[in-house]
Amino acid sequence: MSHCLSKKSLRKLLLAALLGPALGTQAQLIKGVVTSKEGQLPGATVRVKSTHHLASTDLSGGFTLNAQATGHLTIQVFYVGYAMKEMELDVKKGVNDAGLLELSPVEGKLGAVIVKGTMAPSQVKAYSIKKNSVAIMDVIAADAIGKLPDRNAAEAVQRVQGVAVSRYHGEADQATVRGTPFAWTSTLFNGIHLPSGNPMGTRASVLDVVPSEMIQYVQVTKAITPDMEGDAIGGAINFITRTAPQHRILNVSGAGGYNNFSKDGTYNASAVYGDRFFKGKLGVMVSGAVWNRKWGTDSYEVAYNTGLSSPVQQRSISTLDMKRYMGTRETYGSSVGLEYNFNAGNKIFARGMMNKFNDIRPVYESWFDFNNSRYQYTYRYSYYQTKLNGGEVGGEHQLGAKLKLDWSAAEYYSSYYLTTPPTNASKGLPIAYFRQKIAGGIDGLSSDGKKYLKMDAPDGIGDDPMHIQMHPKDLKEVMDPSKLTLQQLVIASLNNSDRDKVGQVNLKQTVNSKLTLKYGAKYRNKTRDGINQASYVWLPGAALGIPGSPALVTLSSMDRTSFPTRGGFFKELGSPYNAEIMDPLTKDQLFKLYDTSFLNKNGFRNFSPASNATLIYHGHENVFAAYAMADYKVNEKLHVTAGLRDEHTAFQLNSSTLTTNSTGTVISPVTVSKSYNSLLPMVHARYSVNDQLNVRAAFTRTFVRPNFTDLNPGESQNLTQTPATITKGNPDLKPTYSNNYDLMGEYYFRNIGLVSGGVFYKDLSNVIFSDQSTTLDANNNTVLITQPKNLQKASLVGAEAGINKRFDFLPGFFSGLGVEFNYTYIHSSTTVPRTVSGKVVYDKAALPNQSKNLFNAILFYERKGVMVRVAGNYRGRSIETLSQQLGPQLYTYADNYFTIDASASVTLTPRLRVFAELNNLNNAPLKYYLGDPHRPTQVEWYSQRGQAGIRWDIIK
Repeated sequence: MSHCLSKKSLRKLLLAALLGPALGTQAQLIKGVVTSKEGQLPGATVRVKSTHHLASTDLSGGFTLNAQATGHLTIQVFYVGYAMKEMELDVKKGVNDAGLLELSPVEGKLGAVIVKGTMAPSQVKAYSIKKNSVAIMDVIAADAIGKLPDRNAAEAVQRVQGVAVSRYHGEADQATVRGTPFAWTSTLFNGIHLPSGNPMGTRASVLDVVPSEMIQYVQVTKAITPDMEGDAIGGAINFITRTAPQHRILNVSGAGGYNNFSKDGTYNASAVYGDRFFKGKLGVMVSGAVWNRKWGTDSYEVAYNTGLSSPVQQRSISTLDMKRYMGTRETYGSSVGLEYNFNAGNKIFARGMMNKFNDIRPVYESWFDFNNSRYQYTYRYSYYQTKLNGGEVGGEHQLGAKLKLDWSAAEYYSSYYLTTPPTNASKGLPIAYFRQKIAGGIDGLSSDGKKYLKMDAPDGIGDDPMHIQMHPKDLKEVMDPSKLTLQQLVIASLNNSDRDKVGQVNLKQTVNSKLTLKYGAKYRNKTRDGINQASYVWLPGAALGIPGSPALVTLSSMDRTSFPTRGGFFKELGSPYNAEIMDPLTKDQLFKLYDTSFLNKNGFRNFSPASNATLIYHGHENVFAAYAMADYKVNEKLHVTAGLRDEHTAFQLNSSTLTTNSTGTVISPVTVSKSYNSLLPMVHARYSVNDQLNVRAAFTRTFVRPNFTDLNPGESQNLTQTPATITKGNPDLKPTYSNNYDLMGEYYFRNIGLVSGGVFYKDLSNVIFSDQSTTLDANNNTVLITQPKNLQKASLVGAEAGINKRFDFLPGFFSGLGVEFNYTYIHSSTTVPRTVSGKVVYDKAALPNQSKNLFNAILFYERKGVMVRVAGNYRGRSIETLSQQLGPQLYTYADNYFTIDASASVTLTPRLRVFAELNNLNNAPLKYYLGDPHRPTQVEWYSQRGQAGIRWDIIK
């Protein structure tokens, strides 16, 4: 007999060790679903009467209770605001089906709130999920999302304590937890990591493509557990899509509105249908939404000569761009969910979604180019398209009384792309550049010949920050369409796609009433394709001084349309730029400029940089993750969860490198391959002081992977601007890791409310930042180089607190008042090395994109079917760009941003509600600046928008 076990024998032994305790001992399981007239009830407590044997319902209201006994038992169900329900059940060995347990609101004040309140049922569900969760998380439910004017997934989550969003021309498009960089937050749909078609090539998910109507719950996890994706330094945002109800539902909504900037109308509509067939075994949920809106923005953009060597002249102004956007946005979303329950212990499901976001926006730009003493006018027709499609299939199976298996396979695809112009083989963003030289020169320059703000000018000669002017010496030399000549055509190519194929399996083993083990594995194959900021350029021979070239074409000689004034141009500044309003090209005229016949007729030649090839990449990433964790109920008050997650990442990136030497330029293919392992231990403890008070503590280790564009070994060059710029990747980047420590407390009021607070700390290593430095080319000209690099160490410490309180102790009318408020303070610190006079110094700075202060403040009124809410959302300033070359005095910052929204609704009948929504009541500008708040780089205004509509629950 061999003294060594064969591989087959070893597998049998391991399987027996795993499944033996589960299958070899009979137990008594009770499975069922807790529901109400308002739908399934997550977080309900189910227990065997007069015992400590209990369980909590999941997001679908389902529960699995280990009764620990057979025979005639009484099952009790508890839920805030609902009467306790008892059910008699003859329990046998194995799996027992309790079916549906429907609860009714309690009699009295709290029950009345549940029945008539517009937010209470949603808050009860959210707080019940939060209270019973192992992880540290906050939750919002669909009804709560619908009570504020939040139309997409990013806006839906912005009200959660500790969440910050970025805004893209007035609408939120990305979200992050605790103010960390956006790529540090894991974005999930039903627990599966979303692919990212982010236009900037990062891993941060773009969420404006998903209508908020597609979402049932949002879980914001601040300290993850081992069974969750590990690339979540900031935290994880899990969007739970709608699942089949226990009773038939059908509701529709429709609204029309107005955008005060564009002076145009908007509309949106949605429908949700759910039902069950074949005696409740087959569940179906279908939802769809459309949101179409006109919008507009004035953007005041200032560029500075930061690439110059003189610290004084680095603050001088290169250009002022007076930019107007005026366009249409269209969001379409649909989802379907199916589930089939074979019996109480076996279920399979399938769900899918299709989402599309079209951002159609002509852009009109009038420029002051101070370095070259000229005017510039550009017109572009932007038609950005974003898709997020995909689906999954899976199942949940009770293999034995003590062993549960769940599995899923999914494929999701995200893409961001442009398909214009139709007249050219190259696709992207078409931009036409017109320029007009100011022959007589300009005044208002400093003694060194540079343009400054007054605050920066070495001799005090300069302009006000928000009133920069050209000051031509000849006052008659204004922008003139008959003098603006076409001198450059560009197609900026942006195309990113990300496809994930995922398979996962989890085993949950109930060892006894106190100990539960969970094991799992996940495999993800990612395919990434990108073209990041490649430029295709055509220049006319006349602009290059080529003899015999056709004359330059003027703006006035082309087909044009009226400028969309719509109530004023930069009216927030007092309309100082009306003289720079130019009637733009028509869309068709712009497209004709790229037709071969026009290019040849007018002497245009292709000068597209060879470096374009280095910006096109194709990548593969394979991730294999496995985990093991244990839930242990030490006693009735203390619950400990501990485990280990391991993620192995292997990627390959194919691109090109560019080499320029005396013999010319050579493009060479290049492949970068790397793999690394991330071992992530985690421990959570929840101590229930009493039924209303929880104290939580957690240690977790998490990480984030570098962006594909940062790893790309290629580089892009822009040698036509001053200074010339080179942007390149860094294939030697390391992942960023964080050791996270959390201590939180939460107290639940009896009348549906919550007060919570805590502290957290993150110890970070290998933080990735975008470095900028300068060098000199062969002709002694300054070149600005941007490249991602790793910092060695960083830290983040913070505190958060929040309260949701109803003032139902007040008399009569005032009993409907209430308040929600949450505040997060975050201090982050890192050191950035910089060379000064040949010596290395270390600048202290906060992490990029991290705001020190975040808060939400909501005042609400709910009584007798009337709901009014006024909400303020604040995100404090944050560093957007670190620079080793410039130092902290010239970092780019996003300024404080505070916006006020409001909503109101009236319930006319139990099934019919009318509502109104208003956004950005205070017309808050979005502002970025260089070092000093009085040195703007970009300021945008969006004005107010609003809508009114109805929601009709046809079947409820």
